[in-house]
Amino acid sequence: WYHDNLTRHAAEALLLSNGQDGSYLLRKSNEREDLYSLSVRGKDSVKHFHVEHTGTSLKFGFNEFYSLKELVMHFANQPLIGSETGTLIVLKHPYPRQVEEPSIYESVRVHTAMQTGRTESDLVPNAPSLGTKEGYLIKQGKIVKNWKTRWFTLHRNELKYFKDQTATEPIRALDLTECSAVQFDYSQERVNCFCLVFPLRTYYLCAKTGIEADEWIKILRWKLSQIRKQLEERNATLNS
Repeated sequence: WYHDNLTRHAAEALLLSNGQDGSYLLRKSNEREDLYSLSVRGKDSVKHFHVEHTGTSLKFGFNEFYSLKELVMHFANQPLIGSETGTLIVLKHPYPRQVEEPSIYESVRVHTAMQTGRTESDLVPNAPSLGTKEGYLIKQGKIVKNWKTRWFTLHRNELKYFKDQTATEPIRALDLTECSAVQFDYSQERVNCFCLVFPLRTYYLCAKTGIEADEWIKILRWKLSQIRKQLEERNATLNS
């Protein structure tokens, strides 16, 4: 969870878009060579705390620690005072530098950065990959076989689709742990189609281009392979 040259804004982007309350990472401070910054996500914001490296110890406020592990253990059990208002934040979830996700599929979605005038391209080079994808796809209806454009989001093992990009509540969330296959589909009159096979239903989706369809298929297949791998490892552990 040490992110060497991650910038302050990129740290905020990662923790806000993919972290949770108590997620944290350590990075070099932009201010001085001997300073590090501990970036911690609270409920709706990210706080940054200076950690000074003296050569033999790490100083954090009035506390001094002689190893990084000692510092993390201390604050995992004792709240940080995260703001002048007295907001308490506890270190709970280290945000790893290496995320086991395919980087070719991803760019970090940072709405907070966009609102402050910074762009996504400022953040992506320094950000670890996240196994998420989003975009419009055309979906076939279940009963009436008409086609409607829907906004899809893929996060962890869940594929959700919404009426459009502005909708806050999904029409449905599909659990990929129940999906048995993802493949190109040539049975429809439309082009660039693929399908997701579930026990009770097969979902037929079409992308605007063949490249888009291929990207969706690749990342969805990758997700399924990871799910199977985790299941096999769990079964091997139970049987050993």
